[in-house]
Amino acid sequence: MSAKKNTTSTAEQLTLLEVRNYKVVKSNDLVQKSRFQLSAQEQKIILYIISKIKPDDDEFITQDLNIGEFCKVCGINICGKNYNDIKATIKELADKSIWVMLENGEETVIRWIDRPFMNKKTGTIRVKLDDFMKPYLLQLHEKFTQFELMYTLAMKSQYSIRLYEILKSYEYKHNIVLGIDELKEQLFATQYKRYPDFKRYVLEKALKEIDELSDLTVSYMIIKEGRAFTKIQFSIQIRSDMQERFKVWRNIEDIIGDNRIKISSVAKG
Repeated sequence: MSAKKNTTSTAEQLTLLEVRNYKVVKSNDLVQKSRFQLSAQEQKIILYIISKIKPDDDEFITQDLNIGEFCKVCGINICGKNYNDIKATIKELADKSIWVMLENGEETVIRWIDRPFMNKKTGTIRVKLDDFMKPYLLQLHEKFTQFELMYTLAMKSQYSIRLYEILKSYEYKHNIVLGIDELKEQLFATQYKRYPDFKRYVLEKALKEIDELSDLTVSYMIIKEGRAFTKIQFSIQIRSDMQERFKVWRNIEDIIGDNRIKISSVAKG
């Protein structure tokens, strides 16, 4: 899908920036112990839906996903092709599921969304998250990961978005060691058998987008056992320098923003 500079009014753009700053909140179990394969666009739609959950919600509500608003939030050109692409993406989401680890050590499959309903006249899709997702998204008071929707909207790689939320969940630790095979499974990148290929096509591309478009700064070190690369140690820091934050916001604006209203004018923490 092609991105463009929005030509909306000041009031509309401020509303879009407010939506882009909505919080995405997931349980750490959902972030760290799940395995799924979603395209970048599919992840953005799911995160967009999750960001509309209110802290006091105890049930999932049926949402009218306005395709026009979603396109504007993501900086996508609103045209017939992209409209149909999003419709197709919703269908793909309805057909996909996610593996999650239960407390007893078993794994089960959960669907992302219930059956969607499309209204061509209004340009909306009525959609609801699957009720089995409730323990991972509702009434979370501890052991959860939270980030602004904005930091994922400009990312192009599916691996960038997924790795960002994984690293964000360990932000409080500052350092985390992850097994390479485990990380490949979490990112659904097991097709890259050789570490050099995984590094080139997944890790370095994802970390570049995370560095340019998110609130995290991340460095890493490879750990070898014998002659094999087996683990990666990530060093994770939240950006505290305001100049660095402004640079990130400008990078996001270049991809999805409007030159007349700056994300940095309303971006939060």
